[in-house]
Amino acid sequence: MRHRNLISTAGIALIAVLLAFSAGCTVEDLTNVDNATPTPTAGPGGVLRIATTTSLDATGLLAEIEETYEGMTGVDMQIIAQGTGQSLETARRCDVDLVLVHAPSLEEQFIADGFGINHRCFAYNYFIIVGPENDPAGINGTEPVEAFQAIFEAGENGTPGVAFVSRGDNSGTHTAERLLWEAAGYNYATDIQGSNWYFETGQGMGETLVQANERNGYTLSDEGTYLSLQRNLDLVTLVGQGPELLNRYSVMAVNPEQCPDANVEAANGFINWLISDEGKQLVGEFGQAEFNQSLFTPLYEPECQQFNCTCSGSVS
Repeated sequence: MRHRNLISTAGIALIAVLLAFSAGCTVEDLTNVDNATPTPTAGPGGVLRIATTTSLDATGLLAEIEETYEGMTGVDMQIIAQGTGQSLETARRCDVDLVLVHAPSLEEQFIADGFGINHRCFAYNYFIIVGPENDPAGINGTEPVEAFQAIFEAGENGTPGVAFVSRGDNSGTHTAERLLWEAAGYNYATDIQGSNWYFETGQGMGETLVQANERNGYTLSDEGTYLSLQRNLDLVTLVGQGPELLNRYSVMAVNPEQCPDANVEAANGFINWLISDEGKQLVGEFGQAEFNQSLFTPLYEPECQQFNCTCSGSVS
């Protein structure tokens, strides 16, 4: 059973055009979804409440995982897609049992505060900087930090056609973007926010890509969401290489010591399946048929050590 926290009516209409119609849904179908926190309803395998980053949901990966895992276990997966920052806040309110996220610094703080246990990384892809094909800031082929410097200088100089559209929602992608601005030498709050070439959507990756496309501007996107929407966008990938663009996805259970009602047994069961060979195979094969490439690369030992995380070992 799925419950989506879609953020705005405008966003719903735009995302519906790009995503829902292809799945046989209508705008009315999407606008009628329940925005409230899922209410647990016992199924034959119990209920697992999940808060997740939007990219796993928007690409369709979670739907495939949900179908497979529910069919295999009978567990009722109730999913809210709202971005990493909001997902962790939902978990701090004890409204979910498990989170799927992609912002290492926020994850570390969540664990340090006693809310997250049994952390495992399970996949990665790359962030990419996309923009208009005519590339008015001239970032094509540059390093990520150089690209952000070029966008800033072109924006401040009033170069025609330069705009940057940000999620602005404390998501994993927004966190990575702020780190890139910092690495480029700028104070995000005083140098970037409020600039007349910089726009924040406060919404998910799909909606932000749509708005960047409408403005013919630049944005930072996870690779999977961009590929899933690429056919409907004019934006092209301009920068896709560099260690700053690595994008790690993790799963962890909510600590029952902080949230006594958290279903840690169901959370642990899902974590163990997701990091199993079967779970990683599903993740690694997702997207190959449609895009001729995987949207997510599963993490195995020892490769995951370079991401400073654990990707194996059962949890209990």
